[in-house]
Amino acid sequence: MNKRNLLIVLLLVFFSCGIVKQASAQTLQTLSTTNVDDLSDQQIKNILQQAQSAGYSDAQLFQQAQARGMSADQVQKLQTRVKDIRSKQGGTNSLADTDATSGGRRLNYKPDSLDTTASKKDIFANLKPKIFGADLFNNKSNSFEPNLNIATPVNYIVGPNDQLNINVYGSSSVNWKLTVSPEGNINIPGIGILNVGGKKIEVATEQIKNKLAANNYAIGRGTSVNVSLGNIRSIKVIMVGQLVRPGTYTLSSFATVFTALSVAGGPTENGSLRQIEVIRNNKVVSHLDVYDFLVKGSQKDNIALQDQDVVRVPTYRTRVELAGEVKIPALFEVLPGETLQDILNYAGGFTSNAYTARIQVSQIRDQQRKLTDVIEADYKNDIPLQGDKYLVQSILNRFENRVTIKGAVFRPGDYELTKGMTLAQLIENAAGLKEDAFTERGYITRLKSDNSTELIPFSIKDVLNKTVNIPLQREDIVNISSLFDLHDKYQVTINGSVRKPGIFAYAESMKVEDLILKAGGFAEGASAKRIEVARRISNADPESKNSKVANVFSVDVDNQLKLENVNFALMPFDIVSVYNLPGYEKQKTVKVEGEVLYPGSYTIETKNEKISDLIARAGGLTVSADADGGSLKRDNLAILGIDKNKSDTAAIAQERAEQFNRLKKTYKDSTNTNVQPRNNYVGIDLPAILRAPGSKIDILLEDGDVLRVPKQQQLVRVNGEVLYPSAVVYDPEKSFKDYVLNAGGFSPKALKKGAYVVYPNGTVKGTRKFLFFNSHPEVKPGSEIYVPLKPEGKGSSIAEIIGFTTGIASLGAIIFEIVSLHK
Repeated sequence: MNKRNLLIVLLLVFFSCGIVKQASAQTLQTLSTTNVDDLSDQQIKNILQQAQSAGYSDAQLFQQAQARGMSADQVQKLQTRVKDIRSKQGGTNSLADTDATSGGRRLNYKPDSLDTTASKKDIFANLKPKIFGADLFNNKSNSFEPNLNIATPVNYIVGPNDQLNINVYGSSSVNWKLTVSPEGNINIPGIGILNVGGKKIEVATEQIKNKLAANNYAIGRGTSVNVSLGNIRSIKVIMVGQLVRPGTYTLSSFATVFTALSVAGGPTENGSLRQIEVIRNNKVVSHLDVYDFLVKGSQKDNIALQDQDVVRVPTYRTRVELAGEVKIPALFEVLPGETLQDILNYAGGFTSNAYTARIQVSQIRDQQRKLTDVIEADYKNDIPLQGDKYLVQSILNRFENRVTIKGAVFRPGDYELTKGMTLAQLIENAAGLKEDAFTERGYITRLKSDNSTELIPFSIKDVLNKTVNIPLQREDIVNISSLFDLHDKYQVTINGSVRKPGIFAYAESMKVEDLILKAGGFAEGASAKRIEVARRISNADPESKNSKVANVFSVDVDNQLKLENVNFALMPFDIVSVYNLPGYEKQKTVKVEGEVLYPGSYTIETKNEKISDLIARAGGLTVSADADGGSLKRDNLAILGIDKNKSDTAAIAQERAEQFNRLKKTYKDSTNTNVQPRNNYVGIDLPAILRAPGSKIDILLEDGDVLRVPKQQQLVRVNGEVLYPSAVVYDPEKSFKDYVLNAGGFSPKALKKGAYVVYPNGTVKGTRKFLFFNSHPEVKPGSEIYVPLKPEGKGSSIAEIIGFTTGIASLGAIIFEIVSLHK
C-alpha cells in the first residue's frame, strides 16, 4: 500500500470515528433536559417495570440514565423518587451502588463503565411523550397512494398532457384519443380546437358535447358522447416547511395533500399537524387539519393537488401535554379557541381508573412553573396555553364500604358494608361456616383512624348464638380458621416390600390394610406376617439414656387384605415397614462369553456357586481358549453404595447409572476424556481356579457377573503418551521398552515412571522404582501398555527462589558452624 492510499484510509477511519462519536454524543444528550420532578409516578413505575423485565439492577438503571445525558442531580432525584414509590408499594430498596461514605446521599456513577448488558436496551425510550398524530405518516403502510383504477372523478381538473378519450356512439360512431396541449387545448378532428385546460372534467365533457352538436352530430337524438381520461399526467408539487424530507416531488394528478405529506415523510417534531397550507398561484387555497381525519375521519380539506402547488408545513404555535389516566396520553396541538374539553376528546376520554373531578395542570409563569387545578365544571372553559402539562390522576385504591371475610366460610371474599351490619350478618352473607371451621376463636383485623391496625378477637360460638353482637366498620377483615389450619398435615408413611412405597394422607380409622392398599398392595415376596408400625411418643424421659423414642408394634395381616381381618388402626405420622419372606430370593443370572462350549446366560443355583462351577456348567473351555486372559466383570455396587437386595429394580438401575457416571468422572484421565474406569473388572487367575476348584481364589458368583474367556492373544496394544499409539505383535523375547519403541517411543510429555500394564484378566501392574531406574512390569499376550501424561510443573516465583536459596544458605551456615565447633 503506497503512502497516498494509507493517508486516505487513515482519514476515512478518523472521519468514521468522528461520526460515531458525534452520534454517541447525540444519544447521550437525549435526557439532558429531563426534569425528574415533572415525571408522574406512573412514568416512574413504567421505567421500573421495563427495567425489571429487562433484568436490570438499580445500578444499571441509574447508569443508563446518566449515560443518556441526565445530570447527577437529576439522577439523585430519580433515586429518591424510586425509593418513595417502592416504600408506598411495600417494596424493598436494592440500590447496590450507593456511596457508603456519604450516607446514601450521592451516587458515584461513571458513564464510561456502563455495563454492556444494561446498554443493550433503552428503557428510557418511551419517557418522552409522543406527538398525537405524528405516527400517521411514519407508518409505511399508510402511503395514501391514489387508486388509478377508478372512474374519472367528476371534479377532476383537466390539465396539459392529459389524454381525453372521446367516444361517440349511436347514429354516429367515432372514437378519438386527444392529448391536451400545454395551452390547455384539444384538436377535435374535423371540428377544431377547444380549450379544456383548468376545467373540471364534467364541464369539459359538456363543452365537447356542445361543440359536436354544433357540427351536425345528433347529440341527444340517437347519438351519445362519453368522455374519460386515458393516460394520467404527472404533476410537480413543492413541499416546504417543517417536513422530514422537503423538496419537489413528481406525483400523479390524482394525488392529494395526504399523498404529498406521506411522500415527504410527514411533519417533523416541530411541524404543525393542524395548519398545513396549500398554496396555488401565490394564494392559500386550503388549510388542512390532520386532527379532522384522525378524530372524525373527515377529508374535507384533503384536496386534489395541481401542478406547481406548494404544500407548506409551518411550526406549531401551541402544544400541550396530556398525561395520566387518559386513553391516548400524548402531546396535542391546540388551535385558538379550543379548550381542555377538546383536548380530552382528542385523547379519547378518560380511562376507567381516572379521577375525573379535577385535573392538575402545570403552567409556565415567567421564569418558573405554577400548579393549578381545573375542576370538571371548567373543562369547557379552560384555554390551554403553550407548555401546559395536564395530569389526570387515578382514583384512590380504597373502598368506602368494603368488609372482607376469609377462611372457613363457603363464600369468602369482599362484601358491601351496609348500615348497621354486624359480624353475624356478614357470616350469613358468606353462606355460613364450613364444617371444619374452628368455632372457639376468630379475630377481626380493624383499620384505625391513623391507618394502624388492631386485632379484635371473638368467640364464633357466641356470635352464632347471638349472645355477642359485633358491629362492623369499613375495611374490617374477618378471619375464621379451619381445623386443618391449626395442626400439621396428617400423613402416614409406608416403606419396604410394597409396590408404591411413600407418604400418604392420613384419614381417621385408617388401618394397616388400607395403607397397604393405597400403596398398590404387596410386592412379590412380601411377608404379611412381619409388619412393623412405628409411632411417635410424647412422654419420653429426657433424663434417661434408655428412654424410648418411638413405640414399635408388630402386626400380622391377611395376604388377601380381607375386611374381616382388620385389627390395627393407624395414627397420624405412623411409619409402616413391610418385610420380605425369610426364604424369598429373586433369580440371579450370570453370563459366560468367549471360548467355552456353551456360552450364554446361566441362573445361579446355589448360594455357594463359584467360577469353576460355572465353567463346568458351560461345558469347559475350548481348545483355542486363553485361560490366562480370562476375566470377571462385576458392577462394583459395594463401592457405589447400592443395596442389591432392593425390590425396586427401576430405582436400582437409575441409582446405578448415576453413581457409576460419577465414578467415571473420578477416573477420567486428563489426556483422554474417553478413558473408561476399569474398577468393575475383578482380576482372577483362571488357570489356577481350574487346577484347584473350590479354593480361596475360586470366588463366589454374584448377580450380573460376566465371565469372559478370550481366544489366545497375539497382540499388545500401546496407548497414551507415545509417539504413535499402535498394536504390536506379541514376542516373548521383547521387553516393556521394546513395545514402547515399536510405538515410536515415549513422547516428550510422557510420565515414564507412571506407565502401567493392563492384563487381559483385568489385573493391573505399575512401574516400580529401584534406585534411579524404572522397573517396568512383564508384558503378556493381549496386554495393554498405557503411558500417562506428565503433570504440568508450576514454575517457582522469585519469592520462592529467594526463600529456597536463603534456606540453603542458612543450612550451610549451620553446618559450617557445627564443623567449626568440633575442630
